[in-house]
Amino acid sequence: MRQRLVDAGYGLGWSLVKWLPEAVTRPVFNAAADVVWYRRGGGIEQFEANLRRVLPDASDEEIKKVSREGMRSYLRYFQEAFRLPVWDEKTVLERMTIAHMDRLEEASARGKGVIFALPHMGNWDLAGASITARGYPFTTVAERLKPESLYERFLEYRQSLGMEVLPLTGGDGNIFGVLARRLREGRLVCLLADRDLTRNGIPVQFFGEQTRMPAGPAALSIQTGAALIPATLAYRRVGIHATLHPVVAVPEEGDRKSKIAAMTQGVADAFAAGIRKHPQDWHMLQRLWLSDLDAERLARIEGAVDANGNGTAPQRSDA
Repeated sequence: MRQRLVDAGYGLGWSLVKWLPEAVTRPVFNAAADVVWYRRGGGIEQFEANLRRVLPDASDEEIKKVSREGMRSYLRYFQEAFRLPVWDEKTVLERMTIAHMDRLEEASARGKGVIFALPHMGNWDLAGASITARGYPFTTVAERLKPESLYERFLEYRQSLGMEVLPLTGGDGNIFGVLARRLREGRLVCLLADRDLTRNGIPVQFFGEQTRMPAGPAALSIQTGAALIPATLAYRRVGIHATLHPVVAVPEEGDRKSKIAAMTQGVADAFAAGIRKHPQDWHMLQRLWLSDLDAERLARIEGAVDANGNGTAPQRSDA
């Protein structure tokens, strides 16, 4: 029943919100965000625990202020997602500015493909639509949501924005292999890459504590020669601003496993730099650091890291 209600809610959003003026929808979504924040729901306590790592010198009141802004940022993503399908290309392009676009242009000109690794920041669907409109169609991976009808809604939505979307589970063939082929064709691959609390996750230091992040972006870069570019997003009053960080180079020495570890740490460092500047736009309401996990969960993820990097960045459930 809950899944059907969630699916119906998304259906109503895509059928109704897109036709309402933004001057109407933004206050409504802000008010909904405030209700969730005041009720301490929606992972607010965990969000604030995460923010304390990002802002170690902030007072409790400052953390609460950022978390309230963060919930509004989080709900803004959905408000814009419901409206994106009716925005024309001019609007999409105007709503994203990009710092260091030359890094994408130079990497793409090599003809070996480009991997964007992103944290859960801002509106990555708008960023994807804007990049596609600039002539860089890309492939990404999406979690297969439940119910299946909700997954189909998100699949149709993201395909309408020009993305090729591969299911994380239940698809045909090996995802890593398909992504590698796309890169060898000189295409762009975008992966959310700031959380992978599984046995395949790569241990990294993130804001001074250990967590795990996906091996996929680094492994794909090593396998194909594609440039690995971390990107972070931040909301502006209208639209978003993307920062393309320096290419994470493949180390010249070491075995595959150590190279993946070093590159994943490089991605984590770039994410930290972007998140520290705009913590309210980092939509991480789940447990992330290993110290926050209970003993049973921690025991389940302990084990050898998959040095082949066959896994790819898991997508957040947008439900």
